[in-house]
Amino acid sequence: MKKLLLLLLAMVAFSATADAQGFLKKLKDKALEKAKDKIENKVERTVDKEMDAVLDGKKGQKNSKAKNQADDAEAVDDTPDAVGQNQKSDFVRGSVILFQDDFANEQMGEFPSKWDVSDGSLETASINGKKYAHSNAPDSRFSPLMENMKSYLPDVFTLEWDEFFCKAGEIPDFPVEFQFLDASGNQTGHIYLRYRPGNPDCYGNYTFKKGGGVDQNVGGSLDWDHLAKFTKVGQWNHFAISFNKRAFKFYLNGNRIINLPNVAAPARFEFIIQDENPYRGVANVVLAKGAVELYQRQATDLSAVEKAIAETGKFVTNNILFETGKATLKPESMEEIQKVADYMKKNPSVRFEVQGHTDNQGSDKINDPLSQQRAEAVVKALAQLGCDEFNLRAVGKGSHEPVADNKTDAGRAKNRRVEFIKK
Repeated sequence: MKKLLLLLLAMVAFSATADAQGFLKKLKDKALEKAKDKIENKVERTVDKEMDAVLDGKKGQKNSKAKNQADDAEAVDDTPDAVGQNQKSDFVRGSVILFQDDFANEQMGEFPSKWDVSDGSLETASINGKKYAHSNAPDSRFSPLMENMKSYLPDVFTLEWDEFFCKAGEIPDFPVEFQFLDASGNQTGHIYLRYRPGNPDCYGNYTFKKGGGVDQNVGGSLDWDHLAKFTKVGQWNHFAISFNKRAFKFYLNGNRIINLPNVAAPARFEFIIQDENPYRGVANVVLAKGAVELYQRQATDLSAVEKAIAETGKFVTNNILFETGKATLKPESMEEIQKVADYMKKNPSVRFEVQGHTDNQGSDKINDPLSQQRAEAVVKALAQLGCDEFNLRAVGKGSHEPVADNKTDAGRAKNRRVEFIKK
């Protein structure tokens, strides 16, 4: 009886185990089937997504191609404006500083100590931390204080200054006006630029007496659409004039926009401010003796570099200019840097040590790293012009190797230089 009972229990247990195994097998098969479906769905979605990406890419390429064709068409349509590419940035500051004022030492709200007015009034103000001579009365006319106020411009000179152009919509009008005068106070030249932010009615004009005793004027209008490409809205803009006996050139941010071959020689100049605009005035004014040579050619520029290096083993220049207290190259510096780049391309094996030099204004703690940064900026500019950076080494000399007396403006100007030492 016991044996029969044990046999029955064994049969029941075996049956239960078999059922359990069958259940587990079915469960496993179902799970595998579900996982398989899930993987297949995921693969299908991935394939669909990749196909969409490919199709979108082709569509994007098609659109990009169409856009490029449109851009090319627009570029072709723009070819009449290609004259902008022919604007030459040939400005070279004169070698001897006759007058310089960055207003840094002037007291805010007070009359600038180095200036005089014939009409209106001035005060020292500041924009973005940069001090300038601000007109606080309509139709202000002012000029630098010189030993001879009636006649102080030499036959060959350069004049530079900065003006601030506000952002669109800030003010309704922004005139810029400048004039040359003879020793008797008669106008010999006049430039007028009107800038209205956000208003298309922007224009400029100029008129000058012709040189050689001819009783005739030469003048014209400035194409503002073209001129506006050179302006910096909401920033300081750099103006420059080069005058050589009779040749007059006018620049905006390094771009030459007026070029007259024969105008009457001026004796002095005035800035004119017509309203009480909150930004009206000038900053960083520099008058120097010397100018761009008459009809200077690139071949002459290049031979000058070659001659200097052949005779002395180095090329020294005061015409590579930087923003005050910074290592930022001014646009007008690129003409001088281009001369060196042309020389290096003509002589690909030559190696230069590019030395940055400062005057003694400020401490060595500031000037030493600044001169190094400026030398590095020149090296970078040369590299961007296609020169092999391997052949260039930047070295900052600070104010430790002056070539002139730092007690005078002219001496300090000579000490602020860049030297290219052939190695």
